[in-house]
Amino acid sequence: MTDASSMSPPASDGKDDVFRAIFLAYPDALLLVDGQGLIALANEPSAAMLGYTVEELVGLPVDQLVPDQIRSRHANYRKAYGQAPTPRPMGRQTELTAKRKDGSEVVVEIALSPLQSRGHPFVVAAIRDVGTYPRVQQALQRARYSERLAQLGRLAVDTRDLQVMLEHVPSIIATALQVDVALVWLLDTKRMEFSVVSGVGLLAGEPVGARMPNSPDTPPGYVVAGGEPVVVSDYRHETRFTVPPLYLEHGMASGMEVPLSDRGRVIGMLSVRSRQPDRFGVEELRFLESLSSLLATSLQRVQTEEALNHAQRMESVGQLTGGIAHDFNNLLTVIQGNLQVLEELPAIAQDSHALQMVGAATRATRRGAELTGKLLAFSRRQVLQPIAVHTHTLLQSLMGMLLRTVDQRIRIEIDAAPGVPPVRADPVQLESALLNIALNARDAMPDGGTLRFQVETSSTPPLALLAEHGASPESSYVAIAISDTGMGMADSVKERAFEPFFTTKEAGRGTGLGLSTVYGFVHQSRGAITIDSSLGRGTTVTIYLPSMQAPVVAAGREDAQDLLPEGLRVLLVEDDAEVRKVVQTFLETLKCEVVTAATARQALAIMSAQERPFALLLSDIALGSGMRGTRLAAEAQQRFAPLAVLLMSGFPLNPSAEDDGEPLLWEVLRKPYSRADLARAMARALASV
Repeated sequence: MTDASSMSPPASDGKDDVFRAIFLAYPDALLLVDGQGLIALANEPSAAMLGYTVEELVGLPVDQLVPDQIRSRHANYRKAYGQAPTPRPMGRQTELTAKRKDGSEVVVEIALSPLQSRGHPFVVAAIRDVGTYPRVQQALQRARYSERLAQLGRLAVDTRDLQVMLEHVPSIIATALQVDVALVWLLDTKRMEFSVVSGVGLLAGEPVGARMPNSPDTPPGYVVAGGEPVVVSDYRHETRFTVPPLYLEHGMASGMEVPLSDRGRVIGMLSVRSRQPDRFGVEELRFLESLSSLLATSLQRVQTEEALNHAQRMESVGQLTGGIAHDFNNLLTVIQGNLQVLEELPAIAQDSHALQMVGAATRATRRGAELTGKLLAFSRRQVLQPIAVHTHTLLQSLMGMLLRTVDQRIRIEIDAAPGVPPVRADPVQLESALLNIALNARDAMPDGGTLRFQVETSSTPPLALLAEHGASPESSYVAIAISDTGMGMADSVKERAFEPFFTTKEAGRGTGLGLSTVYGFVHQSRGAITIDSSLGRGTTVTIYLPSMQAPVVAAGREDAQDLLPEGLRVLLVEDDAEVRKVVQTFLETLKCEVVTAATARQALAIMSAQERPFALLLSDIALGSGMRGTRLAAEAQQRFAPLAVLLMSGFPLNPSAEDDGEPLLWEVLRKPYSRADLARAMARALASV
């Protein structure tokens, strides 16, 4: 080790060697700093963490390891500490940020220990990279997985190009799982061979286009034969199928394969490999399965679009969102629920940086939930759930999407009159309707123009409202006018604008379902829609929706535990074990007495055997094979009344339209949800009995 000539590190006779041996052997990063703020000694862990060599650190001012923006404060802090040095253990002070040699930063915890040698003051600084803590790594991992799933979801919405989707998937997988190789295999139409359609880290001899027989003794063929994911802990000892010599030649040690399915039929496989043995566990497998489900549904959408005409293609978008919503929302429920529990653990609550990491992961789950909502807006399969909607807030949110969608030559304006009351409408469907109209306006302005949203209270409802809904002249409505400066419509076109399948766009660009769907939503919401347009003068589409004069009550401020009686007996029915565990934890922290079941049949048996009745049945709607949650709710209330019922669902579809035929008579709590959301929904369900 090289020392600065002007410094003398602690030494006392024969103890010098012992001190240096301890210093070098210590697993944490150690720096010995003299009274002038210069580094006298440094060990290898500190050099590795900070990106220097040991020789470069010795003699370096310790202030150089502090980010520029806080360097002056750090110098003052170091001076104050030198005047009253005391031992400060790890974890009892605020985390700091250290600056590496390359300019990057790392969040650290620092313990300080004053030391005297030959009458000179020194400070031993022990440093730990907070990012290496297991709890922080786990939170970061979950946040990374959620963000990558959201990334693929955004891509599924933004592109209709199958090749673009396939090219992006391997890089999304490799970034999320941090693996060496990621591939997408697809079966040919005759189901005889697999081919590599995209990948990252491709091995020599396995390029894009490489083929492999669909045989049970090959890795992809084995996955197809079983229809289940396969995890290989060590290719050298794999006996279920023949490991291609190529894998071992390039040092591949472990792998994971997940099938891609289309309507229950395997059509391909996602494959990842690592040079580390035992690299993949439960979390990695769940992520890859979720991504496979999302990708498979996207492939299904594209393939369906190629086989159907334009009207059927719009239906395929609905199938896309309906197909992924349940699994995606279950995944988000598990992640969000566990993060909320994790956030309240004493060890995390006292660790500000861990809380930041948990917060980042929680925000990622919210983005995932928002993504699902955006997909449902396009699918038009959401059950109408009218609430008080502030149109100005909704339009501001919509503008962000439009700015990324419309031509930059189109100017977007929003003019909302002050004091406009909220409207009573389904916010997702209203956003979808406004987006449909805005995109039509965009297409009418190929050379640019102005797209304007104007919102005001309408004291005179249109004749359509008076005729169809019996509105009185005193009825209050909010008018949302969407105007463009485009080419406008001829009278013959304007008269047919709301007809299903009628479109003036060229083949391949329009379905004729946009305005007809908007028309249906508006009238279902007890409103009306009008069009004012003429050739060369642009178009104005105005939506009239009933206003809500009552003030909007902010939700979520009350304490969740105050909403429910202590000891409330709840029967929880959920077929997904991970979701069931999260919801059970929520209920227990709400001081409920919880009994769980995985199926409707098991739930009915439990209720029959219990001496004390349950106050609330909390059940998922989709319970796998067998009786669905709606049928369970109907039978349970008939046999064990009085009984409150609250249903949960990750599906966007109306449960009353499903094959069990039970009407939706109970409140549905949409996944994912927080503990407070659950408590409020339970309170409403109990109040309705």
